[in-house]
Amino acid sequence: MPDVSRGSGTEARRAVMALCAAATGAELAGALAGLGTPEAEDIRAPEVGLVMATGRIGGDGRPFNLGEVTVTRAAVRLADGRTGFAYHLGRDRRRARHAAILDALWQGEADRRGVEAALGAVARRAADEAAAQARRTAATRVDFLTLARGED
Repeated sequence: MPDVSRGSGTEARRAVMALCAAATGAELAGALAGLGTPEAEDIRAPEVGLVMATGRIGGDGRPFNLGEVTVTRAAVRLADGRTGFAYHLGRDRRRARHAAILDALWQGEADRRGVEAALGAVARRAADEAAAQARRTAATRVDFLTLARGED
């Protein structure tokens, strides 16, 4: 799970955006409601499109096209001029817009801690899901033992 408190501003913003991407639409709406939803003008209204997903065999092989995935993107500007951006898998326009607003809010020093606190529940849920997945994976682990004969 991303650690919002670490590193440079770019790394911390990246971590907040990752939390927004992991959040459900209801979690983002709740986070915004807790912060008092600010007025936001659409720079780019939420729109749905396709992007090509690529993969690599073994993580380091040559890239190949895996297929197209549906993505929703949004860009907003707050009244004070801060801009926020969001991309999400799927077709949920409201979710993308809410994530963009949270991104814009996070960029202000006064709102940063509030946004991070509002996304704390998302971070805990995602960490719990990752731990549960790790336990399920560990339960299927097979340890192989190789014995060598004493003969040459």
